[in-house]
Amino acid sequence: MPFSGVHVSQPQPPTQHSTEQATVHPHYYYPQQQEDEIDLRELFAALWQGKWIIIACTLVCTVLAIVYALIAKEQWSSTAKIAQPQVSDYSEYQNQVMQFQPIFDVYQDDGTVLVSNALQGLTQANSLYRLFIDEFNSSSNKKAFLETSPVFQKDKDLLDDSSNEDSVRKLYYDWYKLLSIKPEDAKQLNSTYVMTASAETSQDSFDMLKSYIQFIDEKVHRKVINNLVATISSKENELHQQSIMLTKQAQQRLIVEKERSEYALTIAQAAGVTKPLQNFGDKELFAINLGSDALKAKVEALSKVKNLSVIEPRLEQLNSKLEQIEKLKINDGIRFSAYSYLEQPEKMVFRDKPKRAVITFFGLLLGGGIGIVFVMCRFVFTRKK
Repeated sequence: MPFSGVHVSQPQPPTQHSTEQATVHPHYYYPQQQEDEIDLRELFAALWQGKWIIIACTLVCTVLAIVYALIAKEQWSSTAKIAQPQVSDYSEYQNQVMQFQPIFDVYQDDGTVLVSNALQGLTQANSLYRLFIDEFNSSSNKKAFLETSPVFQKDKDLLDDSSNEDSVRKLYYDWYKLLSIKPEDAKQLNSTYVMTASAETSQDSFDMLKSYIQFIDEKVHRKVINNLVATISSKENELHQQSIMLTKQAQQRLIVEKERSEYALTIAQAAGVTKPLQNFGDKELFAINLGSDALKAKVEALSKVKNLSVIEPRLEQLNSKLEQIEKLKINDGIRFSAYSYLEQPEKMVFRDKPKRAVITFFGLLLGGGIGIVFVMCRFVFTRKK
């Protein structure tokens, strides 16, 4: 019996899927391309569309690079190669030094000679070579040379404010680096060295290198001669002091010996001893055993002594050395070299900088890179919009 207001749903049979519906297999599924992924074909197409931008950037950067390479300050270098001096390079100087060798040697009473090595350091090839290298590297020498160099003065006149000490100091520092001497092999400090001078033109660098080498040669020459003069002068003062000391000692010995002889003469005359005594001791304070006649002659002889070398034989050797120093003169006009040339100063065929071909090539690469990056960025932003 049906109830009013109540709807009773009838059970429905289960819905059957049509056997004709197609079954979707996994290998027929293709994932859709994400929106933020870039197709290479689109990218190359965008680059092709922006080719004129890339070409324009490349041309602009290349032209700017060429202009810079043409107007940039040029630098040319001249070089020379040196090694330790041979004996023939400083033989004159060595001969002059060795003539003073006897003054430094010690002559002993038994005839042997003790050879002094005080002068050896002045004539060693290595010492002369190191002196030249040190003088070449000296900043004070470089500054003194640059102050007389017309090439440097021309550059100094171009300073905006020549009264600015910092600017002038920086200019000097930059030029110091243009005058250099470096070992060809960093591990062999006494081997071959390469001297380099750089300037705006090949001729200027060549002239500067030759002038600076000559400038340093003169410095080394003066210093070597001054060292020799100082060494000889020091030895001369030493000999003078020894001579003064030995002279005073000889004078005192002469006075003492004369007084002893006078006392002995007085005693001998009082004792009536006129002739030498054979069996009288000779170790007495007053040698009366000589007899008054001999003592009188001795006193007269001591009174006439003028050459104190008779009393102190070493004075003769000292005086001989001092006389030799007076006779030997140091010739400061001798010529010698503290190095030996392996390669004379030469002009460079190619400049150091600017490397115009390299600058132009990098300008081309930079321009192309800037153009490509710009086109790619524009493509990415346009695609996102």
